[in-house]
Amino acid sequence: MSSIEGVKSIADADVSGKTVLVRADLNVPMEDGRVTDATRIERFAPTVTDLVERGAKVVILSHFGRPKGQRDKKFSLAPVADALAKVLGREVKFASDCVGELAEKAVWALSDGEVLMLENLRFHPGETENDENFARRLAVLGDLYVNDAFSVSHRAHASTYGITKFLPSYAGLSLMKELEALSAALDDPQRPTAALVGGAKVSTKIPVLENLMARMDQIIVGGGMANTFLLALGHDVGKSLAEPDFVDTARAVMDKARENNCEIVLPSDATCAKEFKAGAEAEVCALDGVPSDSMILDVGPQSIADLKMRLQDLKTLLWNGPLGAFEIEPFDTGTVEIARAAAALTKAGKLVTVAGGGDTVAALNAAGVTGDFTYVSTAGGAFLEWLEGKELPGVAALKQSDA
Repeated sequence: MSSIEGVKSIADADVSGKTVLVRADLNVPMEDGRVTDATRIERFAPTVTDLVERGAKVVILSHFGRPKGQRDKKFSLAPVADALAKVLGREVKFASDCVGELAEKAVWALSDGEVLMLENLRFHPGETENDENFARRLAVLGDLYVNDAFSVSHRAHASTYGITKFLPSYAGLSLMKELEALSAALDDPQRPTAALVGGAKVSTKIPVLENLMARMDQIIVGGGMANTFLLALGHDVGKSLAEPDFVDTARAVMDKARENNCEIVLPSDATCAKEFKAGAEAEVCALDGVPSDSMILDVGPQSIADLKMRLQDLKTLLWNGPLGAFEIEPFDTGTVEIARAAAALTKAGKLVTVAGGGDTVAALNAAGVTGDFTYVSTAGGAFLEWLEGKELPGVAALKQSDA
């Protein structure tokens, strides 16, 4: 079933003269009161611009940090409102609360086409508790509700879930774009398909692997988690990061994948070093020749060549997690080379590439190819839960909303 079946887009709603409450995720990196990475703001801006141009009064809801239900100046959204104003090229008014008299007065003072950001939702404990009364207090501020925050849609909070009981509810432009991209990669992909799943631990990715093996033709396993699979096949991985307690689990995953006609692709060689630091002396090792005092920190050149060949035959690639310790040279080679090869095929129109997760975005940024992938999700936990096949509460609520 498509992830977007039953979800209405705000693009199809009449918003002229209406007050539209838009849930964004503007939890952006900040230093000394200044936004240091505006990616999320830039992705959200088209939804605001579209609503403004169609004559709506736009009221933005977001959280910032973890103030734990307490008002804390260092978690104020005021600097984010300034950053959004710069991206939009228009004024963004700011109210120092998100419910109650202060918020109500600020909303009622808006004219059509104006934009207001409300203070941090998480200054109120009712937000994360999905308190019905708090959701109702938010709902009285608007005529329509829009969720444009995929990255918090795995949370059943008042502003993502509870509010949909009280207002007609829609998906924003960036949420729709995300759902369409993810659905195209997982629910109805062009085949052959592969998922590249990396990261440190198998234990955190078992539900992901189990869901993907029923949907993908290949799963390419990378990062530290590949070492546990190599252990399961009888290889000695020296001092490499691995989870010996999950060797049986890795074997079970490989058995189940075979039943599903899904190939588990593991490294065929490795780049090893005795210490994990930049510029450490590295050597290429055969899988049965990893020194007992060394660590596998990246795939080797044979693995890279094999993966590049595999990419040539694919139509869809789903990517979550790096192939090696990409943060440190020279152990970024595998991740960077495969990312660039995938990006080149995408630009040539031969491959659909959908990626997500914090480390993945950082790795693609390091490779300089984020803009060349078909779609890159900035969501972390929500992207992972989607890979696990879970329905996200914030998306489910949009389908159920009949307010």
